[in-house]
Amino acid sequence: MTATRPRARKRFGQNFLEPAWVTKVIRAIAPRAGETFIEIGPGRGALTRPLASQAARVIAYEIDRDLAAELRASGLPNVTVIEGDFLETSVDLPATSHQPPDTLRVAGNLPYNVASPILFTLADLYAQGCPIIDATVMLQREVGDRLIAAPGSREYGVLSVLMQHSASVERLLALPPGAFRPQPKVHSVLVRLTFHPPAPAVLDHAIFVHLVQAVFTRRRKTLANALLAYPGSGAKGTPALPAEALRRAGLDGTRRPETLSVAEFARLADIYASISP
Repeated sequence: MTATRPRARKRFGQNFLEPAWVTKVIRAIAPRAGETFIEIGPGRGALTRPLASQAARVIAYEIDRDLAAELRASGLPNVTVIEGDFLETSVDLPATSHQPPDTLRVAGNLPYNVASPILFTLADLYAQGCPIIDATVMLQREVGDRLIAAPGSREYGVLSVLMQHSASVERLLALPPGAFRPQPKVHSVLVRLTFHPPAPAVLDHAIFVHLVQAVFTRRRKTLANALLAYPGSGAKGTPALPAEALRRAGLDGTRRPETLSVAEFARLADIYASISP
């Protein structure tokens, strides 16, 4: 009697890649001998097996215990399965290897509902010294559009600014709903994020992040009004601080937040960092 394979679970946002698309995705990822991969959400191992056959090692994070058990049972000698939520399980290389690799690559079919938090986590890991070179991941098309969006576009927002500040983003492949089973109700895209030091560098990364998040809560307001949503605008009890910060940054307060480039946000954040108590 043939064992029943684990079903896709809606609560985990599972949609498994069809075999016909595996080859295309692996070709785009382009794994090489000697490389170590972190795979997020391996599912039934559609990408895990070809990655393991071409790379030196795969560390696979799987939240579904049944799928994790199935992948372990497959007996792939160079695959380490870590059962748990990637967002809650730190990438602790010393705990998974006696010889941590000099570099890491990331691959995966990210659940749509937590894709953005995973991307921010990867960027944070890179900033903390984790040797992640790049991440080639499948996302909902709308998320991919936001990642590559340019200033002034409708899609440009917090995700665009914060990720473009720490990674270059390349769209590699469009995937229709039929590329997955069960079929999602959305189109997907494969993108590659190549991480780099923050460009431009900022005086205080936390201020940069909080300022970007705050002003985009008022993206339809003028920049002068949107800055009032940033707590630092009340620093030293100076109501006119946004106007002063904009003047010093050389920015027109009548502009909308979505028109600012990453470099302009960095310049404005540095002004706030320099005047914070």
